Order: sequence, then structure tokens, then C-alpha cells
Amino acid sequence: MLLKYYLFITMALFLSSTNLYAESNGEQLYTHNCSACHGANGDGGVGVPLALPDFQYGVTNDYLEKTIRLGRPGRVMPAFTQLTDAEVKAIVKHIRSWAPGKPFKYSDKKINGNLKHGKQLYIKNCAACHGSKGEGGQGTGVTMSRPRDLPVIAPALNNPGFLASAPDMMIKTVLMNGREGTPMLSYLKQGLSEKDINDIVSYVRSFEKPQQTTKTEEKLSPTISYESPFSLEETVASLKRAIIGKNFKIIREQYVNQGLVEKGQEDKKQVIVYFCNFNFLNRALAIDPRVGLFLPCRVTVAEHKGKVLVMSSNPLYMSNLFNNENLHKLCEEMYQVYADIIEESTF
Repeated sequence: MLLKYYLFITMALFLSSTNLYAESNGEQLYTHNCSACHGANGDGGVGVPLALPDFQYGVTNDYLEKTIRLGRPGRVMPAFTQLTDAEVKAIVKHIRSWAPGKPFKYSDKKINGNLKHGKQLYIKNCAACHGSKGEGGQGTGVTMSRPRDLPVIAPALNNPGFLASAPDMMIKTVLMNGREGTPMLSYLKQGLSEKDINDIVSYVRSFEKPQQTTKTEEKLSPTISYESPFSLEETVASLKRAIIGKNFKIIREQYVNQGLVEKGQEDKKQVIVYFCNFNFLNRALAIDPRVGLFLPCRVTVAEHKGKVLVMSSNPLYMSNLFNNENLHKLCEEMYQVYADIIEESTF
């Protein structure tokens, strides 16, 4: 009995100290997980400006916690499932330190408006920023992918993460009051009635789709790899012809370990060919500047144990890491380019 009591006390102290540690490190947790997108002081960037008073007072702790947990599938905001409840609460507490007032409190009351009328009002008043189907503004939010006078790209209202986090009354309050410091205006001041706003809320809520179970997607390989029947030199020459044939410009050719070893000591059996289509590059950068991590395009040709392999990173695998629906479309296009070029160079 004494042993059980001792174990219970030990576990309770451990959990208590863990929670206290997380709470006292809210700033560190925010810096590590959130600041890259939302700014060190919550002034925004890729992500929304969290320190704006109108944002702070218009959202509940529950909304912030659910947003951290669920993310925004298909957008840049990931789901932070690895954080403990104590760590999530610590981050929220740190975010709250930027605004001294108290946020609104919302009931769970559902709003039942006129969907048909709500759709008409949404198209007239909201679609220009939030998209005709609630898909949100284009781009990630950084200045090269949005007009510079906008502090943030309009969020996706049809996003399952948003709809699961935001109660009807919160959406209504934002529509009624607007958000000072952003392009979001008060629709009461724009001449809409409270009934009109209820209709818009109901239409936005109609974006919510029943959760469906889907088949597990085939596990993607991080690389695309083909074996060449030719020598390394012949394969590199064939690769260059295939690249030019796809309307890409060859930037340079170098050995994999060039610059990492003394000149003349490079491994001549490992070659990288860099190439680019600048129109494609500009389109990709405008959607998500993080593509700079795997663009310009590059393909490696390596000879190992008598086999010549032609390899590249898999853009679809990289796309899953970046969680951006618009970028995914370009990554699909990029995957096909890689596959066609590598396949052609090995035939």
C-alpha cells in the first residue's frame, strides 16, 4: 500500500513539474514552433498577425488551441500533434501576453440563416478576398506572393481546420465588427443587417463537409530513381538533351562533392546537373518561397558497383512536407517533368 502511495505521489509530482515547465517555456515553444510564420512578436508574415488587438479579442483560447492542434489542412499551417496539452496551453498563454484586454466569450449557439441569400451576399461582399468557394487568398502571405499593402492573405473559410475551430458566433462577431489593422471591414458599417450577417454565417458553415474515411495513400518515395543502360558519360549527355528538349535551361554541371574536397580530388563518378525553367520558377516562388529548398531543378547521375543510377528528389514527397494545396499542383507538374526527363535519358 505504501509503495502504491509513493508511486502515485511521484507520478503526480512528475506531471505537475512537466506542466509547470511547459507553462514557463511558452515563449520558447512559440519561438520554436510559431515565430517563423507569425513573427517573433506576433506581427505576422506568412501567418496571420497574432498580436493585433482585434484578432486577440475576437478569438477564444479554445479556438487558438484547436488551431494549433488541427492546423489548416492544405494550407501552410501544419497540425502540431506532437505538442502536449500543457505545451499548447503555454503557447496560447504567451500569445495572450501581447494584448491586455479580455477576449470575447461565445456561446455554442448555432446560427440558422437563409443559405440562398447568404450565398448571394457572400459572393458580393466576401468572395473577392476569401475566394468564390471559401478557398482563401492565393499565396502564402509573404510579400512576394501578396500585394504589399495587405498585412496577410485572406484565410480559407472552407478549411476543415478553421470550421472545426471557429464557432458560429465567432464568425458572426468578426463579420459584425471587422478586424482593425486588416482589410476585414465591419459589415454592419457597410450597411448589412444582423439578419444578413446570419445568412452569410450559415453559408460559410455550409462549406463544412462530413468527415469521410479515405483509403491510405500509397507511401511516397523521397526520390525518383532509374537505372541507366549507358555509361556515366553517355547518361549525362543524354540527360542534358532531355532537359533541353523539355524547354529547360541548363545552369551548370558539377561533381557532387565539388567544393567539399580539394580541387582535383572530386568523385568523378557522381555528377549533378542543375537546370531551370524561369517561368516555372517564378510561378512556384509566388505561391510558396520555400520551394527554394528544392529549386532550381537538379538531377544526380552516379556510378556505383558497375551500375549507373539517375536520381532526383521527389517533388510530391516534398509537397507533403509543405502542406500547400496550390504548391501541390505545381509539384505534380514538376514530378512529371522529372519523371519524363529521367526516363528519356535512360532509354
